[in-house]
Amino acid sequence: MDPVQGMPIVVANEEERDLSIDEKIHDEKGSINEKDSGSEDVEVVAVGEDGDVIRESDKTSLGTQALFGLREDTHLKGQEYQWLTTIFYIAYLTGEFPSNFLLQRWALGRSLSIYMLCWGVCVITVSAAQNWAQLMVIRALQGFFECTISPGFVLIIGTWYRTEEHSSRALFWQSANAGFGIIADLVNYGIGDHAEKHGGLEPWRGISLFLGASTLVASLVCFLLLGSPKEVRWMNKEEKRMAAARIIKNKVGRDVTGVKWNWAQVNEAFMDPVLYFSMVNAFLSSVPNGGLTTFGSLMYQSFGFSELQVQLVGIPRSVVSLIIFLIVGIYTRKVKNRRMYIMASATIPPFVGLLGMALLPNESQYKWVKWGLYLMTVPFVLALFLAWTLIPSNVAGRTKKTIISSATFLGYCVGNMCGSQIFRTKDAPQYIPGTVGAAVCLGAEFCLISAWRGYYMWQNRRRDRMAAESGISKVEQERLGREMGERDVTDLKNPYFRYTM
Repeated sequence: MDPVQGMPIVVANEEERDLSIDEKIHDEKGSINEKDSGSEDVEVVAVGEDGDVIRESDKTSLGTQALFGLREDTHLKGQEYQWLTTIFYIAYLTGEFPSNFLLQRWALGRSLSIYMLCWGVCVITVSAAQNWAQLMVIRALQGFFECTISPGFVLIIGTWYRTEEHSSRALFWQSANAGFGIIADLVNYGIGDHAEKHGGLEPWRGISLFLGASTLVASLVCFLLLGSPKEVRWMNKEEKRMAAARIIKNKVGRDVTGVKWNWAQVNEAFMDPVLYFSMVNAFLSSVPNGGLTTFGSLMYQSFGFSELQVQLVGIPRSVVSLIIFLIVGIYTRKVKNRRMYIMASATIPPFVGLLGMALLPNESQYKWVKWGLYLMTVPFVLALFLAWTLIPSNVAGRTKKTIISSATFLGYCVGNMCGSQIFRTKDAPQYIPGTVGAAVCLGAEFCLISAWRGYYMWQNRRRDRMAAESGISKVEQERLGREMGERDVTDLKNPYFRYTM
């Protein structure tokens, strides 16, 4: 009997056969699965890092370009510089829902690589911009084409990895961002140093050419290698079946690219508190992200560092990021249900650092103190990044997952828009209102994450109590939960689903 509808569970013959075969692989070949997944893991993680690191560097490059003369050469005035970030996220938001619909209907890897190719072209064309209007058009197009990358990688994580692996794999991707950030800072330093000594092409234009070309190369690699187990070309049929069997235990279903849009799941998504927890968390975390991404390099300069020194003093920030993400990635892989504790804890040092930066006077003797306080803001991205990994872990139902992912990125976009605007040109060089506003958002995020975890605990305890009353064995509960997950039953309607924290 179906415990949700009170009706017998009926599965189509082909689906029943596939599921039984995959469960056999899952149960009888578990050790083989673990061994063979190693080479696949290298492919997926490496290619995912390839695309995601370029995206992050492209987004943060605006502050570096401003440091090297973009504002002066393109005659920006007032809040026009801030609007280059705001228009990026407006376009990002505009393209979010149609792009996510495309991800459901077409091959993940091909969709992502084509979008990546288009945004790489946009990054290159920044080097030819002469005024604010041209920059606005290019940044809008760049935002539109980048909008599908993060939700696409979230979906890919869900199609390749078990629930307990989601956070560690995503964090390894994020650690690669920090690693590439070190390389980018050194390349930017070289470009700036060459321009200072020999003249020629403006350094900010050279930075665009470097990052744009890197993006084009990354898009080619992603086209050849990236995708769900169902679509990649570097695995044979048996390997694809084994990769799909690995995630049966997640109870969230397998890759079903091309399935019909489920409007019942759309309705459920908007009735689920998780959508609002995830969306508001993304907003609160993205307000400081939008401000620091746009003004981070300029804030270093306000501490008293030169343009070239900024590239060097920013490297320790990337090193600390790399270390933190690797440690947290390994820890969350070894120890279960610690993600939300880490998310909440990650808001505390940045809260202290931002308030300290706002309170200290803008004098040269505090230059290194402020540098240290700014270094304390590194962990804040953990709260948002780990929240993204909760989507493939805790949301079942392909359409519902797409909706909650899109809502999360709605909060992400709006937060970044607000963050770029609260750091106003007239508040330079300290940007006190923006810095304090970012700190307040982090304090609110700490409270939100605590409530979110409480909701998951309540749901799990309620389901445990119902399961105990039903008298069904744990083995049978696990089997029914996997079967319902394969039938695309949502987490709220699957009583055997348990939320990870």
